Amino acid sequence: MAVQVLKDKCRGCKLCLRSCPFSAIIMKGTNAVITEKCNSCGQCVANCPFEAIEKTSEGGEAGDLSAYKNIWVFAEQREGKLMNVALELIGEGYRLAREIGNDTKVCALLIGDQVDHLVQECYAYGADRVYLIQSPLLSSYTTDGYAKVICDAITEYKPEIVLYGATHIGRDLAPRIAARLNTGLTADCTRLDVKVSSYIDYAKKNTTLNTATLDPNDPDTGLKQTRPAFGGNLMATIICPRTRPQMSTVRPGVMQKRDREDGATGELVTITPKLQETDIRTKVLEIVKTAREMVALSDAEIICSGGRGLGNAEGFELIRQLADKVGGVVGASRAAVDAGWIDHSHQVGQTGTTVKPKIYFACGISGAIQHLAGMQNSDVIIAINKNPDAPIFEVADYGILGDLYKVIPEIIAAWDDAADIYKKSLQ
Repeated sequence: MAVQVLKDKCRGCKLCLRSCPFSAIIMKGTNAVITEKCNSCGQCVANCPFEAIEKTSEGGEAGDLSAYKNIWVFAEQREGKLMNVALELIGEGYRLAREIGNDTKVCALLIGDQVDHLVQECYAYGADRVYLIQSPLLSSYTTDGYAKVICDAITEYKPEIVLYGATHIGRDLAPRIAARLNTGLTADCTRLDVKVSSYIDYAKKNTTLNTATLDPNDPDTGLKQTRPAFGGNLMATIICPRTRPQMSTVRPGVMQKRDREDGATGELVTITPKLQETDIRTKVLEIVKTAREMVALSDAEIICSGGRGLGNAEGFELIRQLADKVGGVVGASRAAVDAGWIDHSHQVGQTGTTVKPKIYFACGISGAIQHLAGMQNSDVIIAINKNPDAPIFEVADYGILGDLYKVIPEIIAAWDDAADIYKKSLQ
């Protein structure tokens, strides 16, 4: 639904301005005008004494979508450093752009203050073009500031697809932009396709996907956005055929980064934001980091996870000892989190964090499908479990059948011995 003002009926009484809880109405001359801040709540419709404001349906035939082109990636950065998920999405955007063809470009949308040093890094990981938006008002993330400048840029340049990382910022930002632009958004995607044939090839490997109504020769290049549904018990593929841009958030660790190409170049488009301090309703006074926030599962190269097999919360002390020894971070299965043994921020899986470390230790984790979906792309998986029929052994590169309380101390001791041998080899 959308809200519009009937100019021939508007009398300029300004009652709608006072009734709008989002300050989404302004006056231009003697007429009220609905801005992009509107979320179609309908307060102004009910309060207009002249019936000059109405809600309109967004249904019906699709509009002209031919003006929309290229793939944008929100290149999320924090404190002047690009997030890994941004680099992963640039790589995914590069793949999709080449599949679409027609000179489609993958473009990084870089926002902040004094972040122009990140432009070259975007090129190095596959961006054909970078849209750079800088302002002191954008030095720290605010929903109002970022949403306004992104909406303005999308309205002007009309990308066909916009991708965001499913981070705290991406999950806050993407739905607000989708609402303002009256377009769709699919959250927490684990797969993206533009060609029907590519999607069907993928679906053949996943029995929860239905391709009965699809023709592999269909030339349609609309974005097919696949995400887990109903607690991960099936995979849903969602399309956005009527509106543009098509927008998705993608979980960190799901997509593959391209190999860095030093010296790569691209096109730079500098956008001067139309942003004032009054556009931002919040003010960042201080950023306080906790120890938990400083340990990011999605960025870890080694993860040591514990599950129901630990038996109790005290078992995570042994997992922490292993993580400290091998230079990793602590993860957990949903069963361990639901039991209250460890905070949800450590949860790995479809309802937690999707990870792709170099080494993943699964200790006392049976291997439910939701957990496997969140870690099975790890480079090396080491499973420790005393149940020989545990599904985790089906995806593990190395399986150790035994009591984790006996096995893990042996690994810690062996790690010390291996470290000593390695140090001696360097002498």
